[in-house]
Amino acid sequence: MALMITDECINCDVCEPECPNAAIYLGPEIYEINPDKCTECVGHFPEPQCVQVCPVACIPLNPARIESRETLYQKYIRLVAHT
Repeated sequence: MALMITDECINCDVCEPECPNAAIYLGPEIYEINPDKCTECVGHFPEPQCVQVCPVACIPLNPARIESRETLYQKYIRLVAHT
């Protein structure tokens, strides 16, 4: 699954620079995650970095984007190929 940021986000800015895929951006009200770029850090780190640094624990799995670890890895491969 890709991750998502809930409305509990306090806009502290710590998650955005931690994302190796540049999937996190400031939306109209809170930070958001582009699910097409989110690999849960598969291919980069063993754990999602945004989840690790979030002080309010507002970054759960996105139930609308169910993806296996293999699917996330394939997404990572596609993203790396475009950089």
